[in-house]
Amino acid sequence: MLLFDALSPAPRALRMYLLEKGLALPMRNVDVFSGENRQPTYLALNPAGQTPALQLDDGSCIAEAVAIMEYVEERHPSPPLIGTTDAERAATRQWQRRVELNITENIHNAYHYAEGLERFRTRIPVAPEAAPGLKRIAQDRLAWLDGMLVGSDFIAGRRFTIVDIWLYVWLDFGASVGQPFDGALRNIGPWYNRISARPSAAASLHPECRPGGIRG
Repeated sequence: MLLFDALSPAPRALRMYLLEKGLALPMRNVDVFSGENRQPTYLALNPAGQTPALQLDDGSCIAEAVAIMEYVEERHPSPPLIGTTDAERAATRQWQRRVELNITENIHNAYHYAEGLERFRTRIPVAPEAAPGLKRIAQDRLAWLDGMLVGSDFIAGRRFTIVDIWLYVWLDFGASVGQPFDGALRNIGPWYNRISARPSAAASLHPECRPGGIRG
């Protein structure tokens, strides 16, 4: 297998996942800042043009970070980061959808339309006028999530899962691109500090990540 990696939040989430699993995969960096992921060689592997992507031994490809995590989890179930029972796995996926659809996708698109506008305006449809609203929605939904975490150590309750990894990475990214979250949130603030203290948090940063730059 070969993992196509990049300096970007979704690839970082996958790197953090692999560190928590104690797994190492061969990696090849894709320079997303220069648009290497939009060139024919990469598009032949992953027509969506996004990172990360995992090329399997038969030459086929799995894209989308969470889908790759699910694939790896099937092959390496321990330590469990999705769940050991059908109920646990369903709960993890429930929280993953809540976090991604309500919070992190809004952070992502707001970056495309505001801080990252010059980079993305020639690559994807952009809507600069939507950025302030998306940022407001992301913060509102983060407060909404905060209210559901009373008494919980992690997003899915007492279990550290891929949802904690995903939200942590995107909040860390957001803070680096002018979208910090409210550190006074009673549950998200302490949760963020707990996840940040895990060795995998710092170790998952891309080698080209620089102080003051995008954290991915």
